[in-house]
Amino acid sequence: MSHDRPAPGTSGISLPSLRPGPHQKRLDLIAVVATFGGLLFGYDTGVLNGALEPMKADLGLTSFTEGLVGATLLIGAAVGALTCGRMNDSLGRKKTLTILAVIFFVGTFGAVFAPNLTVMLPARFILGLAVGGASVTVPVYLAELAPTERRGTLSGRNELVIVTGQLLAFIVNAVIANIWGDHEGVWRYMLAVCAIPAVVLFIGMLRMPESPRWLISKDRHDDALAVLMQVRTEDRARAEMAEVEQLAEEEEQAQTGGISDLSVPWVRHLLIAAVGLAIAQQCTGINSVLYYGQQLLITAGFDENTATIANAAVPGSFGVIASIICLWVLIDRVPRRKLIISGFVATTTCHGSIVCAAFFLPEGVVKAYIILGVIGLFVFAMQLMLNVPVWVCLSEIFPLRLRGFGMGAAVLMLWMTNAVLTYGFPIMLDVTGLAGAYLVFFVLGLFCIGFLWKMLPNTSGRSLEELEESFAKGDFR
Repeated sequence: MSHDRPAPGTSGISLPSLRPGPHQKRLDLIAVVATFGGLLFGYDTGVLNGALEPMKADLGLTSFTEGLVGATLLIGAAVGALTCGRMNDSLGRKKTLTILAVIFFVGTFGAVFAPNLTVMLPARFILGLAVGGASVTVPVYLAELAPTERRGTLSGRNELVIVTGQLLAFIVNAVIANIWGDHEGVWRYMLAVCAIPAVVLFIGMLRMPESPRWLISKDRHDDALAVLMQVRTEDRARAEMAEVEQLAEEEEQAQTGGISDLSVPWVRHLLIAAVGLAIAQQCTGINSVLYYGQQLLITAGFDENTATIANAAVPGSFGVIASIICLWVLIDRVPRRKLIISGFVATTTCHGSIVCAAFFLPEGVVKAYIILGVIGLFVFAMQLMLNVPVWVCLSEIFPLRLRGFGMGAAVLMLWMTNAVLTYGFPIMLDVTGLAGAYLVFFVLGLFCIGFLWKMLPNTSGRSLEELEESFAKGDFR
């Protein structure tokens, strides 16, 4: 995958091949530090799965307020995504991530010591601001630092760390519940663990560089070259600088970079495709498993203890394994568009299988384990073909000067859809049962496949600058 290649389009700039050296290790270190934001994202969204039951008893939650505790974080995430999209453009990716680390810590502190729902809901909202901000900032930061040949693998590490954070939350919840389950307020211990990666992210980001592409957009060319020299060989760094500078100059001459660009057909097409992709990712119903997995398995026929163990062992571990396979086997070898559409076909098929099992199989242990197996396959397909490629695609689809705004708008809709489905799923499960709930996801999946087939461009195999030139010409394939 590493070879000299002339950049297609109008630039005519040849990028030298990647070569091993200390710069590669530096880039990997940056990715490790930045993805602590993804770890916090995963842990905070997954920890409620096991903490909710003891929290309900301690804070006296009803089914209505239980939904509020879950949805409040997601509403905060929607606000955080939109706000941090603009912060990324104005303050830079590095400074935004540093601020988010502080917000993660403050939100965790508030939730851990919340004496009642009146304090818990604002604390969860603050955590949501940080989760949404991280979901926008980390993928863009990694995509803009990564070379074309490693962009999928490097940017996709964030999604691997997110599902690892969710698995970690499941494991920590199970361990704490078994050791201190009889302690009053045991859920507070589960939430408190989140403070550790928040501190690591804050300290680590103080030593990390800014995105070179953001620096160029602010006319800080010398600073941008200095950053690229840290993570590339000198010849490669200077060639990439020339490519990005040329495109930035073309954007400036064309007076691009404002919200008024949404009147331009190709920009509007990209925004519609990205927003649609973000909504579609949530319409798979993946968060019905991540947030309510224990309750879901109890509904399928498991007792509470077995459901807790099965929830960590099957959906949790399957997600991590599939993400690893995606990163090291698929993401930079299979076109993003093909991978994403295939993923929606697979997850929609799993939804149909759950509906059939719930409708036609008699109640009992066999039915419970079959549904558990299909849920495991669903999570595996989701992480193998959708979660990593979707987040990578969103981070690379937009032109440079609209990347923060566009990513923020798309992820805003992702979190809003997440909030609606998270609040509505327990109600849907009570009213329609397992079969009815997943029938809704099945129908939504069919609509999503049709939309993406028509609208989704392929974003793999080319530099961010080459993609922008192709899209500007109306070439979305």
